[in-house]
Amino acid sequence: MLYKVEGIVIRTVDYGEGNKIIVIYTKEMGKQSIMARGAKKLKSRLSSITQLFTYAEYTYYKKGKMGTLNDGEAIRSFHDLNLDIFKSTYAAYLVELVDRMMDEHEGSSYIFEQLLASLEFIEEGKDPQIITHIFEMKMLELAGYSPVLIECIACGDQLGDSSFFSVTLGGTLCYKCKSKEQNVKKINIRSLKLLRLFQEMNIRRLGKINISDPIKNEVKLLMRDFMDTHVNINWKSRYVMDQINKTTSNHLEQKK
Repeated sequence: MLYKVEGIVIRTVDYGEGNKIIVIYTKEMGKQSIMARGAKKLKSRLSSITQLFTYAEYTYYKKGKMGTLNDGEAIRSFHDLNLDIFKSTYAAYLVELVDRMMDEHEGSSYIFEQLLASLEFIEEGKDPQIITHIFEMKMLELAGYSPVLIECIACGDQLGDSSFFSVTLGGTLCYKCKSKEQNVKKINIRSLKLLRLFQEMNIRRLGKINISDPIKNEVKLLMRDFMDTHVNINWKSRYVMDQINKTTSNHLEQKK
């Protein structure tokens, strides 16, 4: 059967001397694996539309589990994103989130649009860490692991100004319940408000956000701990992202 869909390339695998297998994420059909014959060759008409992050319209034939790419037309290539190693590592983490957390053929127009907006904003130079945390919240919600941030996860009472958090339980705790649990973290109230904002925000509406480094670091560590506890996936792209950030930080320290 012949299909014509819009999709974002979330994974590529070289196959043989000149071929590629690409995985695209679509609104209606979720993840689709497609063989792109000859796509590794520079002069191939399929080369440009089989690059990671590419948003294009794909025409492919599918009879069994894997389709065969016939043609396609790029809508946005994200060429600049691929040329910037710092930006591309964050983008790689976002597409890995979709690839590894979404079930096969599980489509979501909302996740598709949020992913596309995230890639666009990272390429345009908006803070990739903030975009990443917002998108992580979307994926956690889809997977049923969204953190409880408005009320006490233990007793259900409203929090007031309390800002205690249990990664293990999966949410915030009031003052009276925090003493009953182990591994409870006291977090800055500004960090908690930021997490609530991330949970509710549509990435398309993201404007300029000025956040101090201590708050950004606290949020990063909390999100990292939460993802590792509740999703428990060894993210390949996150390791690369950490190495790039470490190298960049060391370079900036040496210049001071």
